[in-house]
Amino acid sequence: MAGGPDGERDDDALHARLASLSRSLDAGKSSPDQPDVTSTGEDSTLASAIGLGFRVLTEFVAGIAVGALIGWALDRWLRTSPLLLILFLGLGTAAGFWNVYKIATKPTGSRSA
Repeated sequence: MAGGPDGERDDDALHARLASLSRSLDAGKSSPDQPDVTSTGEDSTLASAIGLGFRVLTEFVAGIAVGALIGWALDRWLRTSPLLLILFLGLGTAAGFWNVYKIATKPTGSRSA
């Protein structure tokens, strides 16, 4: 940068603007009446819906997988090839549906009458 008066004036103006911006940011942080930008209702609702969707998917798939695994292990142990696998696969599917039903019927918030 040039060391002349114009360069120093630009630096002083820049420092003054930077200081003003810093004061504004500090005042904004300490102001409790301004809403937090990161915790808007729309974003938290979307995140909650995605989380619920993953939970439903996990519960359903886990029920089927555990049923199939138990049926497969019992078939190998008792040498009843696909019979117990099919039976426990059906039970695991029913358990997965039951878990999803319990999640779906759970109240989500407090209701005021």
